[in-house]
Amino acid sequence: MATHLTVAAAQPVLATAHSVIHKRVEDWAVAPNLKDYSATRSAFSWAAALKELDGLPDGQGLNIAHEAIDRHACGPLRNHLAIRWIGKRGDVRDYTYGDLQILTNRFANVLKKLGAQKGDRVYVLAGRIPELYIAALGTLKQRCVFCPLFSAFGPQPIKARMTIGGAKLLVTTQCLYERKVRQIRNEVPTLEHVLIIPEEPGAELPPGTEDLTRLMAAAPPEDFNIEPTDPQDVALLHFTSGTTGTPKGAIHVHEAVVAHHITGKLALDFHADDIFWCTADPGWVTGTSYGIIAPLTNGITCIVDEEDFDAERWYRILQDQKVTVWYSAPTAIRMLMKTGKELPAKYDLSSLRFLASVGEPLNPEAVVWSHETYGLPFHDNWWQTETGGIMIANFAAMDVRPGSMGKPLPGIDAAIVQKHKDGSVEEIVEPGVQGEIALRPGWPSMFRGYWQEKERYEKCFAGGFYFTGDLAKRDADGYYWFVGRKDDVIKTSGHLIGPFEVESVLLEHKAVADSAVIGKPDPMAGEIVKAFVLLHEGRQPTDDLRRELMAWARSRLGAAVAPKEIEFVTTLPRTRSGKIMRRLLKNREMGLPEGDTSTLEQS
Repeated sequence: MATHLTVAAAQPVLATAHSVIHKRVEDWAVAPNLKDYSATRSAFSWAAALKELDGLPDGQGLNIAHEAIDRHACGPLRNHLAIRWIGKRGDVRDYTYGDLQILTNRFANVLKKLGAQKGDRVYVLAGRIPELYIAALGTLKQRCVFCPLFSAFGPQPIKARMTIGGAKLLVTTQCLYERKVRQIRNEVPTLEHVLIIPEEPGAELPPGTEDLTRLMAAAPPEDFNIEPTDPQDVALLHFTSGTTGTPKGAIHVHEAVVAHHITGKLALDFHADDIFWCTADPGWVTGTSYGIIAPLTNGITCIVDEEDFDAERWYRILQDQKVTVWYSAPTAIRMLMKTGKELPAKYDLSSLRFLASVGEPLNPEAVVWSHETYGLPFHDNWWQTETGGIMIANFAAMDVRPGSMGKPLPGIDAAIVQKHKDGSVEEIVEPGVQGEIALRPGWPSMFRGYWQEKERYEKCFAGGFYFTGDLAKRDADGYYWFVGRKDDVIKTSGHLIGPFEVESVLLEHKAVADSAVIGKPDPMAGEIVKAFVLLHEGRQPTDDLRRELMAWARSRLGAAVAPKEIEFVTTLPRTRSGKIMRRLLKNREMGLPEGDTSTLEQS
């Protein structure tokens, strides 16, 4: 385990800054791919990044599955381990790049035989099982559109997403079909085929479904000829919930693989011998972009765990599988923090080289905790479903400022802007001034639209920028600091307060395991800051503790920013990607309809 990184005190650049974790060249276990940020950024071009990929033979275009599987399977990496799958009961299945080539060929041939054509939407509703990954890549080989669904979705969210996207084919398990699909099957008029992954060989399947195992066995495994694929052909459809209304289907094209590949190399620091574990489900964009595409295009080994979060199981996997690069979510990191430092001390985590986090901003306390506990800090990064890949990151060679998202990727032009009522856009260049994160369009993984919602898409752009809806500040050294979603910012007595800032301070208190902050309507102040606090086990939600927490926050944030109300809770509403649903807390507080809760955990 790397233990030589140093933590030096620093004056807070913003309210959430704790310290700087310095990176020294002599401490690098492996030289980072991005050693000099400024030099790499100056020399970078997307055209050069494209040249790191092969493209289809004979100049027939660019296909994600070819870059992820076939080009490796036809070369020296054919027998290299691509995916190690760990089942809920501990059983292990290994798949080399050669194995994946054969299996994805079979699946693509199944689609072809069933009449699935270029652009048809293939939905997959399954847990983290091998068939999901095979179906994703086989779908892309046939030039169909891969549309992942969370296995925890209920019948109505499944129906909504398949209806919006015009599903042609669904792949799911026998259990999930019986529980969630059978009742809505006839309400999706475009759905022609349902392929079932049976619970056991030869199991009797529901009427109107087909046995995927039998279809795969009958499909030819020989080379599948990927037809010419234009880089702008639609490849992925990822759904993201809006604050209100129906889910949005973000469209991504095959050209996105250029960004997936290079950001894996630069932001996650992939090296040829890495064993990589992305804990995200492919139902979430991270689980597709960085749980499937980026690691496979880089020719490394992926760990896939079928089971949900369990701290001891996770540490055992990190130890036994000798994971070198670990990519997880802030929620999971805070859950690991809750178990303390004693548990990880029981495991040999010396193989770990680089830790990264995404999903929502990572609180400074979590970065400091991971550095103290593992000898390595988690490197936060920022991006969205719409951006398709990492846009801002803390890089392996770069000093980490806990609480910061880092700096823009090479090839990404980011800015802090303000959009005026007359529609004009002003770029804010002064350090420490709050504004909206905006990106200059043109990177390969930029979404190309919301499915059948042209007007909704066009509203995201103005003044030559894509507006992200996230507020941030940039310090004098170019580090970006998250403030909050534009809709989450609290306006109280003339002050604008980002919930993340308040939540991070509350998390520093030894009694607090997690927190969420909203603006509660108030006749005098407009809004007041209200905090929902989840306590560590063994701590009781007393009035004395509430007063202590309020005093703690006031001493660090000042009376204008600190919470005026604190409510102790036993759970916080989160999406399955780990984001706190502050909008849901606020609606509940105000007695308003909850809106779209289809991505809510255990909904």
